[in-house]
Amino acid sequence: MRAMNDSSSRFPILDRVNTPEDVRQLDAAELQPLADDVRRYLIEAVSRSGGHLGAGLGTVELTCALHYVYETPNDRLVWDIGHQAYPHKILTGRKEELPSIRQPGGISGFLRRDESEYDTFGAGHSSTSISAALGMAVAAERTGASRQVVAVIGDGALTAGMAYEALNSAGAGETDILVILNDNDMSISPNVGAMTNYLARLLSGRAYSTVRGGSKTVLSTMPPVRDLARRWEEHMKGMFMPSTLFEELGFNYIGPVDGHNMDALVGTLSNLKKLKGPRFLHVVTSKGKGYEPAEGDPLRFHAVTPFDPTVGKIEKKPSGKSYTSVFGDWLCDMASRDIRLVGVTPAMREGSGMVEFSERFPERYFDVGIAEQHAVTFAAGIACEGMKPVVAIYSTFLQRGYDQLVHDVSVQNLDVTFAIDRAGLVGADGATHAGAFDYSFMRCLPHMVVMAPADENECRQMLYTSFMHDGPASVRYPRGTGPGVEIDDTMTLIPIGEADVRRVGKSVAVLAFGSMLAPALEVGEEIDATVINMRFVKPLDTQLIEQMASQHDLLVTVEENVIAGGAGSAVNEHLNTTGIQIRIINLGLPDEHMEHGKPDEMLSGAGLDAVGIRRSILDALPNRVRDINDSTVA
Repeated sequence: MRAMNDSSSRFPILDRVNTPEDVRQLDAAELQPLADDVRRYLIEAVSRSGGHLGAGLGTVELTCALHYVYETPNDRLVWDIGHQAYPHKILTGRKEELPSIRQPGGISGFLRRDESEYDTFGAGHSSTSISAALGMAVAAERTGASRQVVAVIGDGALTAGMAYEALNSAGAGETDILVILNDNDMSISPNVGAMTNYLARLLSGRAYSTVRGGSKTVLSTMPPVRDLARRWEEHMKGMFMPSTLFEELGFNYIGPVDGHNMDALVGTLSNLKKLKGPRFLHVVTSKGKGYEPAEGDPLRFHAVTPFDPTVGKIEKKPSGKSYTSVFGDWLCDMASRDIRLVGVTPAMREGSGMVEFSERFPERYFDVGIAEQHAVTFAAGIACEGMKPVVAIYSTFLQRGYDQLVHDVSVQNLDVTFAIDRAGLVGADGATHAGAFDYSFMRCLPHMVVMAPADENECRQMLYTSFMHDGPASVRYPRGTGPGVEIDDTMTLIPIGEADVRRVGKSVAVLAFGSMLAPALEVGEEIDATVINMRFVKPLDTQLIEQMASQHDLLVTVEENVIAGGAGSAVNEHLNTTGIQIRIINLGLPDEHMEHGKPDEMLSGAGLDAVGIRRSILDALPNRVRDINDSTVA
């Protein structure tokens, strides 16, 4: 295949485009050929790097049209979220960098303000665009800036309550803002075609808007006629479009528009640009558009590893059993034993390993959409009635339901199990998706039990222990596979708050939490240290901690969580309370949002691999003890 930068004959229009200003210099007739170039380039680049593909293929025409009509970056374009913004990156000066996306040192898979002036709002979580765009529009009003503000939100992101809070706020005022719904999966959407596109352009025209607004003003003094006119308008529009909700929220609703018809998009956007107040454009697109394998299997091509674009076959590398699949297997096994089990997830069925459960126990499976707050309180309500809900959620997304975790679960001491996936660093997804804070924000909650499995089998047994515990409990586990420990299909209760001594050594005791046990054991063998599998962040095994402090010169805590407020801090607090004095160092994630990269390299950079842990320990040891340990290694 020809190199990406040798594209003179293969991407004739895209070769002339490096910024949106170049897009605006094109003839309108060149926009669709540009879109075709962008689509081919996107497929080639992502096939090499991996990343999100299907959603971006669906927004190619919309992206080209937006940058053609609007004066970006002065006009603000807010994407919700980065999955659909790869074409935006191609057109905004990052074309040559796209093959590096999500790679160490490469560009982000999401939007970042520090990456490009065209990325007006950074986001890795969904449903933030309307709130952010409204804030930008209000700021423009207050400062007298002349600019348009556009939010592009996917239909999945529109399932979140935050999006409706923003719609409610925007629709209640007169601030100029355009919300574009990129709808690629809504069953309520009618088939689009020439008539629908014609109506959208007609309804977005200034003549219709003027007549509509003026008529409402005149008829406001004549209630019967005004009511008749209103009902006639709603009836006529309702024949073709699901406008009622957004109109009632205060938006001028336009659509649906075929999101792959360039003429319709440019014409409609050009008209909408001239209007004032809150406007809502409904655009219908297809995930994977223009690439047959992705159109046929949009779920599989949502996010991909490198693949051969000529055949569209994604090769899966053989690997061990992931923690996610351990959870999925346990969930089905537990559900077959206990009819009280109910599974809840905020739109992460596949990612959280719940596909089999949803098929075998559909009456006990609830996907509530991208609505983490609702998921937590919904589970709390289930628990109030004697059922036993299990909430499968990523660590980064549980942050969005934190008030509900406090107010609705912890305060009421309700029996909810949280299976927290993607804990710790998450590699290519980067800072927005890192599960770096859950030890800190979970352990401060009264009644909450916080468990950290060190391997696959311990994960299964902890899930069982958490489920059987009468009260709120969590099991947090990392992305990917474990160390390869054989899984016992039976279920055994682990005594709450009891740690496990894995190795007895001299001078140094390493208190390892969760995923850090494996490198801690490696270091323990090298320097003859005692190694403890702590297992519980809350409650701590305080008796064992005190014993280790009395028998060693140095205590070391190591965790894949930020140091601030984490498991190590819990150990410090206990030692301080009891008055025990001993040298102690806390190892964990640094006080920063770590960039995306390869997980092993990221752990090494944080000093959480065996090499880094050993170095930190030896640097902290008194010289006499260090010499002894160094001679042991030699």
